[in-house]
Parts: sequence; C-alpha cells; structure tokens
Amino acid sequence: MVRSGALTLEGIPLTDVANVYRSGAPKIRPTRKTGDTPFLKYGAYLAAGLCLLPMVAVALAAATGSLETLRHLADTVLMRYTITTVQLVVLVAVMTTVIGVGAAWLVTMTRFPGVRVFEVALALPFAFPAYVMAYAYTDFLDHPGAVQTALRDLTGWGPRDYWFPEVRSTGGAALMLALVLYPYVYLLARAAFMQESATATLAARSMGRNAWGAFWSVSLPMARPAIAGGVLLAVMETIADFGTVSYFGVQTFATGIYTSWFSLADRGGAAQLALCLLVFALFLAVLERVQRGKAQNHDAGKRFERCPPVPLKGWARFGAILFCAAPVLFGFVLPLVLLFTMGLRSEQDLFSARYIGFITNSVTLAGVAAVVTVVGALLISFNQRLHAGKRATWAAHTARIGYAVPGGVIAVGLLVPFAFFDNWVDALARTYFGISTGLIFTGTITVLVMAYTVRFMAAALNSLEGGMTTIKPSVDAVSRTLGQSPMKMLWRVHLPLLRPSLLTALLIVFVDVMKELPATLIMRPFNFDTLAVQAHRLAADERLSGAAVPSLVIVAIGLLPVFLVCRNLARPHSSTSRSSGTGA
Repeated sequence: MVRSGALTLEGIPLTDVANVYRSGAPKIRPTRKTGDTPFLKYGAYLAAGLCLLPMVAVALAAATGSLETLRHLADTVLMRYTITTVQLVVLVAVMTTVIGVGAAWLVTMTRFPGVRVFEVALALPFAFPAYVMAYAYTDFLDHPGAVQTALRDLTGWGPRDYWFPEVRSTGGAALMLALVLYPYVYLLARAAFMQESATATLAARSMGRNAWGAFWSVSLPMARPAIAGGVLLAVMETIADFGTVSYFGVQTFATGIYTSWFSLADRGGAAQLALCLLVFALFLAVLERVQRGKAQNHDAGKRFERCPPVPLKGWARFGAILFCAAPVLFGFVLPLVLLFTMGLRSEQDLFSARYIGFITNSVTLAGVAAVVTVVGALLISFNQRLHAGKRATWAAHTARIGYAVPGGVIAVGLLVPFAFFDNWVDALARTYFGISTGLIFTGTITVLVMAYTVRFMAAALNSLEGGMTTIKPSVDAVSRTLGQSPMKMLWRVHLPLLRPSLLTALLIVFVDVMKELPATLIMRPFNFDTLAVQAHRLAADERLSGAAVPSLVIVAIGLLPVFLVCRNLARPHSSTSRSSGTGA
C-alpha cells in the first residue's frame, strides 16, 4: 500500500524495514520452496505452455499430413516461395543495415546541423505498419498515381513511351519493409556506438585514421553483435509480413499459408508450409539470441569516456543531413501526407456506425489481449524471480519463442487443435444431448486473443524484466522476513514499483495487436472486422483512398510507443547537459 508517497509493508515504511534488514536480518536466497500459491507457479507454466502449443501443433499436423501434399508443394510452389522469401530477406537485411548503421553512426559520432532532431526523428517510421506504407506509395507511384500522371502530362508520353520502376514487386515490397524496419538496426547500433570506449577510437585517430577510417576499423567491429541482432529482428519481421507481400502479389511462405488454408482449404498443406517457415524463424531466433549475448558480454572498456563527436564541414555536412533526412522523409513524413491526402478524397466516414464498430472491435481485441498478455508475462517474470530452478528459466525462454514466429504460423498452430476440440465437443453434445454447442473456441475471439498472447508475450516480458531488475533482491527478502506470501509480495510490493513497466508493456502490446494482420485475417470470427482487416479489404479492392482512413487511425495509435522511444532517446543528452553544465 502507499501512504503519503511512502511504500509500506504491514504498515511499516519500507525504508525502515530495509534498514532493519541491512543491520542484521538474515539473507534469504530464492529457492524452489518459497510457499508460493498454485496460481503463481502453475499460471506461469500455463502461459509458457500456451506459447509452445502452436509450434507443437504445427509440427504434429505437418508430420501427420499426406506425403502427396508435401510432394505436390515441392513440385509446384515450394521453390518459388523459398526463392522469393530469401530475396526479400536479403534485400531488407542490406537496406536496413545501410540505413540503420549509417544513421546511427552519424548522429552518435559526428555533429552537424539538426543532429538532435534526427536522433529522435529517425525512430518515427516505427509507427507505420509496412502494409500501410505499401498502400500510400502504391497510390502515389502506380500508373494512375500522381507521379506518373504528372510525368505524362509534362512530357506528352503515352503509357508505353517510358519506363518506370514497378512498385508492386519484390524490390518494392523490400523497400516498404526496410523503411519501417530500419529503426530496429538504428536503435541497437546507436546504443552500441554510445557505449564504445573512447580509448580505441582515439587510438585509431592518433594513428592517422580519419573519422571514416575509425568507423571501419573500430566502431563497426565493436558494434557488430548489436547490429546483427537488429538486422535479425528486421528479418524476422520480414518473413512474418503478410499484408505488404499479399497486396503487392509477392509469393512468400506467409501468403502461401493463407492461400492453402482459405483458398484451397488444404489444412495439411498449410501446416507443412507453416512448419518450413517455423524452422526458418526459430533458426533466426537462435542467431539473434547468440548475437544479443555477444553484445551484452562485450567489454566496452571505459564506456563513459565517450569520444567527442567530430564536427562535419562542407560537403560532408550536407551529405550527413541528406542521409539522415531521407529515411525520415520517405519513411514517415511523405507517407503521412499521402495518407491524409487520400483520406480527404475518400468516401469513408470515420464516425459512421460501421467504423465505430471497427474501432470498437479493434480496441476490445487489443485491450483484452494486452491485459491477458501482460498478466501472463508478469506471472512468468515473477516466477523466475522467485525460483532458482531450471523450470522457471525454461518457462521464460519458451514464452519468448512467439516473437520469432509469424502470425500466420501461430494461427494455424492454434486453429488445428482447437478446431479439433470444438468439433469433438459438438459431436458429443449432438450424440448424447441432441444439441449443438457450436464453435466454442474457434467461433469466438478466445483463440484470437491466445494468438496475440503468444505473438507478443516476448515484448511484454522484456518491458517487465527491465522493471524487475531495478527492484533489489533485499526487498524480496524483507517481505519474506515479515511473513509475506509471494502473492501478497507481488500485490503489495512489486506491482506498485512495476507500475511504469506495466503501463509500458500494456501500451506496446495494445499497439502491436492493433497493427497485427495475418493472425486476425485467419482467426477472426465471422463478420468480426478490425481496422487492419478493413484497410486490407479496401486495398485489395483497389479502393486505396478508402483504405487510408483506417490506416491513419492505426498510424496515430502506433505513434504512442514511438513517443516512449523518442523520450528515451532524448534522455542521454539531458543527463549529459546537466552533468557538464552545457547543452549542445
């Protein structure tokens, strides 16, 4: 409980209790036998098991499927899906690396006009889902769009008299994805550059290396693990994307799963394609974890003795401004203006009863999924804090698998077992009671909420564990000394201290669910549409102006977590200015 801003345990101020503990209370270490309630322990394991269920179900469904189906897939579409997916992955990896690393190094290691603005603005494209970016640029760059229309009006050319890059292509899809995913690389690379020791950089410069030479010989090798982690995150989002590649007509594993499930009604084929994509995604997840471990274990030396940024002059200054402005302009400003322009000429009424229904469905789904996901993440994180055993650690690692698994794979993995269960219960009810139970799970939003929980559990865990690390183990020990059960300790001590982390986790999951498309398309109940589904439907019908209206709402909501990121980006400078007494 909180009284007059002071945290108390059983009416005793926590500061006094901590002083008593430090003065002589015995140290109590976490053990497996903590007297925790079944809700905490089994709730954590149940949440972790739910995250593992889709992967197990996909593997079993694929293994028990027909070999003829697998042979048919191999003879027809498997190679095309593989080649296109690999092409997309390579293009996105290269573009996000160039943009993210280059921008991060420029804003961290150099100084030029507007650098403080670019530090924050370079994170803004995070607010855009890639499929919304695709809608905006297609309306702008396609044959009937503003660019080609103006070109024909100015030159008098006909449609066959000139060549123009095709936006609806593998390259176009890769560009859309790179524009919204490069912040993964930018943020991680910037953090790595900021933590680099000044000693190595100054040594390189003392040997005659200029800023560019120091980057290649020192900065880039030291930041490589963090950069690789960011690129792998972008690649995992790429293979999970459905909206962009589906709209552009690019055939990948994600579109193949959807086509097999709905258009061909081939559940076995969808499961086998999902298994192929699952193996690829888990391989990338392992690589990302290895690279993240290298980044965390990397010795930065005198990390707070940062090398002074190099002021840029002349053409170098102009080039830096141009390099940092381009991704902000084409990844945020221009598509936002295009969406506003498209929305103004649209016939869609955002305040009609129909759109109020879309917004209500979206907010309801996102709100319920955010609460369920954060509760599950809290149980897992607190269970790991209480216990020193391998089971708690296994549960935490298992719960993180979902972030690497595409939404379409999770959808197939949950629909297979729950559809079987629904049909089994309905058959029993018809046989013994003469009634039909209908689709208990798959006919409601229940399974859809489960899919969101699996997909975004890792995001909630990362937010909560950041808060957990700020709570000293002595606080737990004092609580046990006073006879607090783990449930009371969680409720009275940890929840008040974790309030900022809980709100951040709720916000991140809420926004991610609002933007999620493939799982929603596959698993939503009949006639239950969200803003993302409505935008996809209108875009598929080539009503791009109409698709801009729900897309703008999604982008506006997507800006909320970006503001959190931008606030964190601005903090290092404020602290530096206070410590030095000057501002840059």
